[in-house]
Amino acid sequence: MSQNAPHDAPPGPAFTTPPDAEAIAALAERAVATIPARLRRHVQNLGITVEDLAEDDLLEEMGIESPWELTGLYQGVPIGERSVSDVARLPDRIVLYRQAILFEWIELGEDLGRLVANVVVHEIAHHFGFSDEEIEALEQDMRG
Repeated sequence: MSQNAPHDAPPGPAFTTPPDAEAIAALAERAVATIPARLRRHVQNLGITVEDLAEDDLLEEMGIESPWELTGLYQGVPIGERSVSDVARLPDRIVLYRQAILFEWIELGEDLGRLVANVVVHEIAHHFGFSDEEIEALEQDMRG
């Protein structure tokens, strides 16, 4: 979930109409490229997909009432919880929810590239095992 924190990613291209899933994915890849190399190597196999909105059953499972509240989701096993004895599993991925991101973009008037970067960084933090509370504290530090 996005916490609306500013990120140091450079602004993306200016959009005058809602971008498609491919454009959102390109903004996400651009955000990943700004992650420091020492961390980026840990996300090389992390897939990023873009869907329009979260499914109702997922929202219910997460206790989220509206699909407009979920801009991104990390799906996988955080790095610190993995074991060599784990059975084979699906690759980890981040799902970006395009329509919820666009709704937030319009509502906040924020640069879309920065907004997508915020969501991506938030979800990558989950990949590293950070809780929502730890991410919020990190984002507060980033804001100064």
